[in-house]
Amino acid sequence: MSRQAEDELVEAAWSVLQNAYAPYSNFRVAAAVRGGSGRVYAGVNVENASYPVGLCAERSAIAAAVAGGESALTCVAIATDTENPVCPCGMCRQMIREFAEDLPIVLSARGDKRTRHTLAALLPESFSPADLDSDS
Repeated sequence: MSRQAEDELVEAAWSVLQNAYAPYSNFRVAAAVRGGSGRVYAGVNVENASYPVGLCAERSAIAAAVAGGESALTCVAIATDTENPVCPCGMCRQMIREFAEDLPIVLSARGDKRTRHTLAALLPESFSPADLDSDS
């Protein structure tokens, strides 16, 4: 991914971070994903008084992409207002895997601190839609 494309995706995540609904944890997370069409979709975490009902930012952004007609992702950016970048949870890694075998994931924190990973590195030997194929 070019630096310009990365910057655009990271900025899309940061632009919605303050919209996160995190009254219980006060831990705001935003994500932006680029669909196969090139369009960018953003999402934020949405907490709930019934904690398991909450929604992570990554899954929120992916849901927006799917609602926009996307069926594949090409990259993900995650923003947190923390000292150091934070990785997506296991559930989000698996959700990302549903829409890409591998892709770059950029994590960003205060002061434009960034780390770059691949989905394959964060979710090795992943479970995929192909694993449901009865001929496997």
